[in-house]
Amino acid sequence: MFPHPSIYKALLSACIAALAASQSIRAQEMDKMWDDRELVSKTSQRHGRFFDSGNYAMFVHWGLYSHIENKWQGKNYYGISEWIMNKSMANIPVDQYKAIAKEFNPSKFDAKKMARLAKDAGMKYIIITSKHHDGFAMYHSKVNAFNIVDASPFKRDPMKELSEACKELGLGFGFYYSHNQDWTFPGGNNGPKTDEHGKEQSFHDYFIKKCLPQVDEITKNYGDIELVWFDTPGGMPRKYAKQLTDLVHKNQPHSLVSGRVGYGLGDYRTLGDMEVPLQNVQGLWEGVDVTNDSWGYAWYDTNWKAPSKILSNLIATVARGGTYMLNVGPDPSGEVPAAAQAALRGTGEWIAAYPQTIYSAKPSPWKHPLPWGDVVVNNEKLYLIVFRWPSTGKLHLPGLKAKIVSAKLLSREKTEKKLETAVDGEWTVISTPLQKPDKLAAVIEITTLPNGSVNNTHAVDPEFGLQLPALFAKTEKCRVSKRKWMEKFGEWKHVHQIDGWNEKSTARWDFQIPKSGLYFVEISCSVHTPEPRRIFRVTSDEGRFIQNQQNYSTIYNTRPIGWIHFEKSGLRGLELSIPEGERSATSIKEITLTQGDF
Repeated sequence: MFPHPSIYKALLSACIAALAASQSIRAQEMDKMWDDRELVSKTSQRHGRFFDSGNYAMFVHWGLYSHIENKWQGKNYYGISEWIMNKSMANIPVDQYKAIAKEFNPSKFDAKKMARLAKDAGMKYIIITSKHHDGFAMYHSKVNAFNIVDASPFKRDPMKELSEACKELGLGFGFYYSHNQDWTFPGGNNGPKTDEHGKEQSFHDYFIKKCLPQVDEITKNYGDIELVWFDTPGGMPRKYAKQLTDLVHKNQPHSLVSGRVGYGLGDYRTLGDMEVPLQNVQGLWEGVDVTNDSWGYAWYDTNWKAPSKILSNLIATVARGGTYMLNVGPDPSGEVPAAAQAALRGTGEWIAAYPQTIYSAKPSPWKHPLPWGDVVVNNEKLYLIVFRWPSTGKLHLPGLKAKIVSAKLLSREKTEKKLETAVDGEWTVISTPLQKPDKLAAVIEITTLPNGSVNNTHAVDPEFGLQLPALFAKTEKCRVSKRKWMEKFGEWKHVHQIDGWNEKSTARWDFQIPKSGLYFVEISCSVHTPEPRRIFRVTSDEGRFIQNQQNYSTIYNTRPIGWIHFEKSGLRGLELSIPEGERSATSIKEITLTQGDF
């Protein structure tokens, strides 16, 4: 006798649910180390030399994990490589991990080349890992011998070399330091509980013997530094976070302390890893992102962001009011992978042509992206960064309530082309060339008379339509919540969703439409639990291959609903409900409208 198919289905659903729950628990355990108490908008009197005006920086994750490359004892591990030692990855014993230092010799590391790469990319400062969670110091620490000079054949202090190279090129320099977690020093969070003599060690022992004196070293011995980037405060007591903050401010009076020191003690806010916000964020803040998927080097990870993706994330961050810090992970030899270098330089060439869109740029008065791109403000001028170039010769700018003095199309050759503008209801219509003038993004400079304003209501673009994220919905008997998950370990995805649906729930979006007529409606939704992970390999006829893990990206799919007719142009609205079916497992990410041409 064979079991009924419904039993198979139930077993499969149970297995999938269990896998999803397991992944969710791992994500929650990692996520809680960030300490949400730092997620409070604040403005500091300390702005650093480059943080607030530079708006763009290089993050560098580099350590023993770079040598391991996410391979351990014949097995590949997929996820962020700097966590390879952790139980959630390879679970490497302390003695075996520390022994790797004897093999670590990044002989091709060149501090001047790294600093020059940041300069060419348009970045204004570099923040690098002086000590990550593995406890290995990437500088010559006199406090603890588990460092790159005393424990490895490299025998050089790359932090000293890089700080000097940055100074030569006029770049800022600063450190990442894992203050709470230390997986190899007794007493550190998630580290050994006893010392080499079997004596029990507390977090206080770790803090006094290693953490505090090492932070004293990095803030005294490397000249002026831009900031100290602490990480994963977790449940460490507030008094220790306060001591570290005070020490940094004492040794470096003009330096910033990142919000991830914990307890709201930092000078600015850091968003979640790999998060780009959808609406303006008040106060002093940064977003942190990666050039591929892993912070530290992983052999398989060739999912490099193209210059267009780097630029769109950078512009989106600056337009929301923040600083964008983008990570590179040097390989075992100490070099930044060539593909990452090419992408960074490609973005840097664009920034060099249009620096006013990044440096000292202020957030968009629209407070959210527009269907074709985004807007920043600099010296009281609007800069339209157009990623999706109109094929009709007409760019539609919604909601501008100011008289335009001039509109100019800028170019990499530093030429300017005057553009004609007209007003059509809620839209300013800008006449544009049919051909996109810049491969990455075009820039239009708008000068207006003073005392103008913006109606930032979302508006359907006649050509590109409109995506309305869940974040902007008005809900009844359901809720907008923020969802975070990991594609693979440490690779974070962020989305706002509408969930908690029942038979009386509704979600409404308001928006402007340019004319009456038919509009096509689609929704992006999730109605099932995640599938198990899969490893994909793609091999060419020449024997080259790429390999990676993917799993959760298919949660949200865009699904057509149909055409809806609006009798009048102007301010309109749509309300979503779920009259039948499984509501409790339904999550709505966004709704999309596209104007019909019939």
